[in-house]
Amino acid sequence: MNRSGIDPAIITELAPTGTLRAGINLSNFLLVTDKAANGDPVGVSPDMAAEMARRLGVATTYVCYPDPGALADGAKRGEWDIGNIGAEPQRALTIAFSAAYCEIESTYLVPAGSPIQSIADVDRPGNRIATKGRAAYGLWLENNLSHAKLVRTDSIDSSYDAFVEQELDALAGLRPRLIADVKRLPGARILDGLFSAVQQAVGTPRKNAEAAAWLAGVVEDLKASGFVADLIAKHQVKGLSVAPPAPKAAS
Repeated sequence: MNRSGIDPAIITELAPTGTLRAGINLSNFLLVTDKAANGDPVGVSPDMAAEMARRLGVATTYVCYPDPGALADGAKRGEWDIGNIGAEPQRALTIAFSAAYCEIESTYLVPAGSPIQSIADVDRPGNRIATKGRAAYGLWLENNLSHAKLVRTDSIDSSYDAFVEQELDALAGLRPRLIADVKRLPGARILDGLFSAVQQAVGTPRKNAEAAAWLAGVVEDLKASGFVADLIAKHQVKGLSVAPPAPKAAS
């Protein structure tokens, strides 16, 4: 064990250069809420990474990406040691995830006069849904929709534009963003309930088996201790909740 009490093998996996490189998704406006004077991201996600580095006894550097798809691709190129990103099956092919540390509701916005009244009404033949491609909620829709058609765009803003300009039937998104969007559209509504909760987790490349187990344990400790809740309060984030404890493995 080193002075931080961590198995040196874990530090070798997570910080082979002596610094923890943390992949940060800048497009998640709930988890990255500001930028420091030196350009570093500020928010719940960067603070989670900094706490991981503190426990390892190493420095942190942030590797920032414009969207979660780019961050996930960075795992294949070895660009980061941990990545804070929504846990999804496609990403889990190359990334070993902890359980979620926080959750964000995903739901739909529908235009004025829409006959759609519930989440279940959206997945019907002929309906078209705008979504940001490669967002966690967009990936969920790709895997779970049976009848409606997805109209994918490159950004959250462009998904809103497509919804309005193409007169689509629904706009998929994170509830906090849709709350802002609905104010711009007289008569539009946000549907009650959710189609999924985006599970924001901490991941590491799959080759880091020992490190993945350590990260999973730390995430559970940070949830149980109130650390994650304190970060949400510190950054005054609305629409973000602490994820429940991970299910205990069967003995």
